Amino acid sequence: MSTPMDAFDDHRPAVECLDLLTAPVADALRAWRGPVPVEQVLYVDTDPDKADTAVLVEHYGAWLVEQSANCVVVAGKRGGEVTLAACVVLSHTRVDVNGAVRRRLGARKASFAPMDTALGETGMEFGGVTPLGLPAGWPVLVDAAVADTPYVLIGSGRRRGKLILPGKALAALPGAELLEGLGV
Repeated sequence: MSTPMDAFDDHRPAVECLDLLTAPVADALRAWRGPVPVEQVLYVDTDPDKADTAVLVEHYGAWLVEQSANCVVVAGKRGGEVTLAACVVLSHTRVDVNGAVRRRLGARKASFAPMDTALGETGMEFGGVTPLGLPAGWPVLVDAAVADTPYVLIGSGRRRGKLILPGKALAALPGAELLEGLGV
């Protein structure tokens, strides 16, 4: 079985590429703790025009769709309170915002966060949001299928470049919770 590393000519530990990452992602890698050594978090340089999953897999390999994950920011609302959370699902699925996310956040209404809110709060670029380096206290909801994937290709915080890491590393991030049925 191919891994995401097979799609790229050059991959290297992300800690060797901190200058290519946004500050929150670089800081998260500097402070890395967990069951997976930080050297297993890899960086690959990709064309920013191919950051969107459909274009990326068309260019680098259709089989990557099964090993790529998307991270989206959602807003749960109850009364006047808004809770932001990140949701990580395999790219061939979509986030169950009105079911699993709404219930987990205890919200009356849940929706994708406005782009300016998501990018402003994360310090990341559109098309590159990643669960590494999110604001402290945010729930990071990870679909169980992501954690079961040996290696996952995900955003790096910027449109240019992606990270490759074991799925179980995403489940061990600060604030991470495994959630069955998050991706549908």
